[in-house]
Amino acid sequence: MRRIEILAFDNAQLLDITGPLQVFTSANEATHEPDQPKPYKAIVVAENTQTQTSSGLSLITTPLTDTDTPLDTLIIAGGWGVNKACENLELIEWVRRRAANARRIASVCSGAFLLAEAGLLDGRRAATHWNRCKEFTKRFPQVKLEPDPIFVQDGRIWSSAGVTAGIDLSLALVEADLGRTLALSVARELVVFLKRPGGQAQFSTALQLQEGGQRFDRLHGWIMDNLRADLSLPTLAEQAKMSARSFSRHYLKATGRTPARAVEDIRIEAARRLLEEGLTVHQARMRCGYSSEETMRRNFMRKFGTTPQAFRDHFG
Repeated sequence: MRRIEILAFDNAQLLDITGPLQVFTSANEATHEPDQPKPYKAIVVAENTQTQTSSGLSLITTPLTDTDTPLDTLIIAGGWGVNKACENLELIEWVRRRAANARRIASVCSGAFLLAEAGLLDGRRAATHWNRCKEFTKRFPQVKLEPDPIFVQDGRIWSSAGVTAGIDLSLALVEADLGRTLALSVARELVVFLKRPGGQAQFSTALQLQEGGQRFDRLHGWIMDNLRADLSLPTLAEQAKMSARSFSRHYLKATGRTPARAVEDIRIEAARRLLEEGLTVHQARMRCGYSSEETMRRNFMRKFGTTPQAFRDHFG
């Protein structure tokens, strides 16, 4: 039985704790071998026997365990309470020593701050909630923070983005331990519609583009409805009722990317969704307006680190 400890603290995010906890519990329920031990023993540990989460709900928690006890997985929850936890020298030392006896370590959301404070992420790739990336990079420049992925694995240390990404990470841990079939069974039981790949962006291109205001919202909707059309700069400028030069300047200022890059990002995200729905690579390419499968393949490798076919095989 793999012992898993989820570290909580006052004002931790409730779902950062209960999300992973439910995944491992469901994995136990999905193993239909009555005479065999369950694969996981997951417990929530904290400095005190009662810990209040940021939602106001209090949890009955197990006191911090002996750091010398063997451990399979240590998971650090996130939430705004992590700021105060990072000032707790005794807790940081416990994390450091407990991690030394764990087979693997993971963080959910801003739990990466506590791992970084303990020095466990130095020189490693990591992820955290998108809204705290700038703060994290400033505080921990020695960590190779990746702002986009749902979760990141670097050796025995895993880290994930905000809140529900802890469920994605936990499903990936279950898959690594028990295989893809059982992990997908857990995902179905939890009514998780999609088992997302770690390299998927934390939020969609459309949502990112909205951060620039409403000026180009209608244009973005038109692009999404016309991916097979001519989406060159003159065409986009005409749709925006601006000159090409003025459109390029104002669009870059509003969205932080060029029109060509925006079209590319919208296309690749649309192709990803179609592959997840089971369409073939050829069908997705045609619907998204790619001139060739090689062009789509190059863009997929850049964005997701895998080929369209491999992505479809694994997540379709």
